[in-house]
Amino acid sequence: MSEARTVLRTEGLSKVFPVGFWGRRVIALDRLDLEVHRGEVFGFLGPNGAGKTTTLKILMGLVTASSGKAWIMDREIGDVSIKRQIGFLPEAPYFYDYLTAEEFLRFYGQLFGLTGSVLRERIQELLGMVGLSDVNRLQLRKFSKGMLQRIGIAQALINDPHLVVLDEPMSGLDPVGRKEIRDLILELKAAGKTIFFSSHILHDAELLCDRVSILVKGRLVALGRVAELLGSATTRSIEVVLENLDAEGLGRIRGLTQRVILQGDRTLFTLDNQEQVNEVLEIIRGRKASLISITHQKNSLEDLFMREVQQRTEEHVVR
Repeated sequence: MSEARTVLRTEGLSKVFPVGFWGRRVIALDRLDLEVHRGEVFGFLGPNGAGKTTTLKILMGLVTASSGKAWIMDREIGDVSIKRQIGFLPEAPYFYDYLTAEEFLRFYGQLFGLTGSVLRERIQELLGMVGLSDVNRLQLRKFSKGMLQRIGIAQALINDPHLVVLDEPMSGLDPVGRKEIRDLILELKAAGKTIFFSSHILHDAELLCDRVSILVKGRLVALGRVAELLGSATTRSIEVVLENLDAEGLGRIRGLTQRVILQGDRTLFTLDNQEQVNEVLEIIRGRKASLISITHQKNSLEDLFMREVQQRTEEHVVR
């Protein structure tokens, strides 16, 4: 494994849990092969119960794999010394409510051996980075969900790690809170950090990630850059909006598409290809109708995600 390129790698990583009195085997993770490259934002995607959190717990040493191996920066994950190079924020973490933001970061800094002016400066730097300098002496019990996520990311950075691992960092946040976390992740990338985060919020992953993987029922079903996974022909439909279209024109439009929506003076419909768009332009030429917009609807990460989840679910039912 090349240290210059690969920060995290798994090989055949699996986890089986015994469930119930008879110890029925449940496969939470099935032979995962994965590489995360230095300096990238990597999205580890999947529906609830896909095995994302189990994978992260194995990588962090909180759960033991049933089989397979994993390395972080050329060292096996059992090597305790590598923990100093990792920052971790679990999903739905519990923080002691009566600590202030400064006290909270001081506690975690001391765990890493930071003291004195070095620790004080690091705390102020991180509070500024996550936008919490003004509430540095506010107890965490008074923080909003978004503020708690930001202070959680700050504690994950207290040791200035090379690899930052975040489990569902945008889960439960409102749009403002999600944007704040997205901006933070991009700042970390600009600072040269490698970010590995799990999520089921696909829009955020599509905006942030250099590469993504999709995990379904413990199995890796897709891996690569978003553009590569979606393919070059990414337009799935074309949405057209017209205004003041007369009855005859509307009748001809209905011959091209089954989906027509009338909203006052406006007509909205969806077409399959550019040839149909050209026909519409011919229909409205010479009429009083106005073309308001033509919007190409692109295939998205959500489309790919839903297709893979549905396919794997159907395969599971057949078996």
